[in-house]
Amino acid sequence: ATDTPWRPVDALAALDTGDAAFAATLARARRVLDKPAIPLLLCGETGTGKDLLARALHTSSTRRHQPFVAVNCAALPETLIEAELFGYRPGAYTGASRHGAPGRLREAHGGTLFLDEIGDMPLAMQARLLRVLEAREVTPLGGGAAVAVDFRLVCASHRQLRDEVAAGRFREDLYYRLNGLMLTLPPLRERSDLAELVARLLKAEAPERELRVDAEVMGLFSRYRWPGNVRQLANVVRTGVALLDDGEDVVTMALVGDEVREAPGAASLESASAVPPSGDLRQLAEARIRETLAAVGGNVSEAARRLGVSRNTLYRRLRG
Repeated sequence: ATDTPWRPVDALAALDTGDAAFAATLARARRVLDKPAIPLLLCGETGTGKDLLARALHTSSTRRHQPFVAVNCAALPETLIEAELFGYRPGAYTGASRHGAPGRLREAHGGTLFLDEIGDMPLAMQARLLRVLEAREVTPLGGGAAVAVDFRLVCASHRQLRDEVAAGRFREDLYYRLNGLMLTLPPLRERSDLAELVARLLKAEAPERELRVDAEVMGLFSRYRWPGNVRQLANVVRTGVALLDDGEDVVTMALVGDEVREAPGAASLESASAVPPSGDLRQLAEARIRETLAAVGGNVSEAARRLGVSRNTLYRRLRG
């Protein structure tokens, strides 16, 4: 029998949830997928999914079975970043392992090196990284022979690196070395695929269940600005699913955190039918209850969730 040729998993296609701008970004990425000499620079606000795109680029490429090494440059102390990236020989510095370490750049050999938050890398390390990229070899801290390295370089930053260059915080020569192809990820508030993103996040949280958010929650999500972007949306959905009672499959307003529910501009206008002419507060409450019960087909549990009260409280209100 003839062996079936290996085909990489199309993780890029899996990220496409229908937004035209994001789909265009994915299409540009696909054109250089297996051209590892072209470094990629991923730009966008925090939480837009730059790390997910970096992993998808690796998984969809012919380097899929080789290492994917991710380094968060903002999370490494300045005193340790050199040893972490470039490795060190035994006893190279006080506290160093007696066995030494190869360093993250050597660990990425043959695969993909993802430098997240590259804009936070200290200037001294920027100079050394540039030398490695130009020479394609790494010399460990403490001396020794240089070791050849071959990796696909993907960098990401929430900062505007051109502004960092102008401010003297980022090397201009390194910027042009990293910026083979810039891919910009749109913020969630500008994307048109919110409903599909929510559906996928719900399915990821509970693959065996048919979960959904009600129309009131989706309206809130559409109005909210999402400063934390997709990462924040995922956390809100995850929490809402965790708060569902057994057997319930609809995330309602009562399960959405205050930060989103009470954000300026997030609240919707009450429908006119909820405000009786007399303005009496008791009538207002009764009108709201009747309207909510009608909207959910008389389901008391669901109505209680939408109103943000317990079922017992709602039963007491219904009894008058």
